[in-house]
Amino acid sequence: MQSSWHDIGFEAACGHCLGYGDFGAVVKPFAYLRDGLFLVCCSLYALNRWAIRPHTHNLFLRFHFNDMLLIPCALPVLLWMQRGLRLRTNDQPPTWNEIALYTVFWSILFEVIGPHLLKRATGDPWDAVVYFVGGIGAGVWWNRHKLFSQRATHEL
Repeated sequence: MQSSWHDIGFEAACGHCLGYGDFGAVVKPFAYLRDGLFLVCCSLYALNRWAIRPHTHNLFLRFHFNDMLLIPCALPVLLWMQRGLRLRTNDQPPTWNEIALYTVFWSILFEVIGPHLLKRATGDPWDAVVYFVGGIGAGVWWNRHKLFSQRATHEL
């Protein structure tokens, strides 16, 4: 039987040593278009768009719910395309920087620039707020393994 010390030395030599107290939660590759959050949020978007919104007077469901789903529905598609074009070099869950970058970009595009280009579009600052809320929620979900393993490590 090969010694576990050999494995630790090999990991350290390769730069993969996780360090003392780090349980090294294994993070599965990001599933992109098969990601659970992506699939649930796209289903919720369709359900709200065609079944709920036409029959409700609830202002949040009519004007902001689908906007809150922008990041969990659109970012996996964009990152999948970037991965296919080799512009994204890993299959990790979306990083906080990626989430923030595209949330800011889409907020400016849809709420500032879009209304000047399309007659039917209107800029609503509350839409940008719910983009960020959805982005934060998606980021917590996609990075939950890292967040909770770091928390557990710091509590030891």
